[in-house]
Amino acid sequence: MTVSAAPDETPGRQPEPGLRADAERNRDRILAAARRLYATEGLGVSMASVAREAGVGKATLSRRFASREDLITAVFADRMDAYAVAVAEALADPDSWHGFTGYLHAVCAMQAADRGFADVLTMTFPAAKALESRRAEAYHGFVELIGHAQDSGRLRPDFTPEDLVVLLMANAGVVAATADAAPDTWRRLVGHMIRAYATPGTEVPPLPDGPTPTALYRAMIRLGRPGNG
Repeated sequence: MTVSAAPDETPGRQPEPGLRADAERNRDRILAAARRLYATEGLGVSMASVAREAGVGKATLSRRFASREDLITAVFADRMDAYAVAVAEALADPDSWHGFTGYLHAVCAMQAADRGFADVLTMTFPAAKALESRRAEAYHGFVELIGHAQDSGRLRPDFTPEDLVVLLMANAGVVAATADAAPDTWRRLVGHMIRAYATPGTEVPPLPDGPTPTALYRAMIRLGRPGNG
């Protein structure tokens, strides 16, 4: 039995302009839908949910993005670029300690702004080569930044790159738990951690205010509801 190709995928000829435009519109709708869902719900969202949110069929989604990793790479390409740029800007800071603490704030703020990106920074996607390449670039820059800050005598000598991963994991959890009720709670966490990373006598930024008891209670109530982690 001969299987015909879809009109926009016929071998040997270019799709008609109208079909190309439709395909591009579908791709844009899928990316916009995935961004919305990932930002509010994290990466646990299914591909079927993305298709429904975009108003397209599963087959259309699969033609545009063959795998979950392909979709995640496309959605977060600009954020991974910003992640790599953040460490480059920190390295360019003539005050290595300021660059180091500024980088921590910048990356944790990126997590707070987008739950999906919070997940991306604490997971690996071996099949997503472009995404992992940007992550590796940022990682190597951060290793260099650590060395400069330690050479200045203001970052603890026992701080390691893995400590950043631990911070990002902790921050992702705080963001997920408090985003609705106390969205600035992550700032308090980062403030405490910077104090822990600093050598004795190092000047550290003022500690941000913590969540109010009422806001924290609302966050705890939300976590206790079925379906919330």
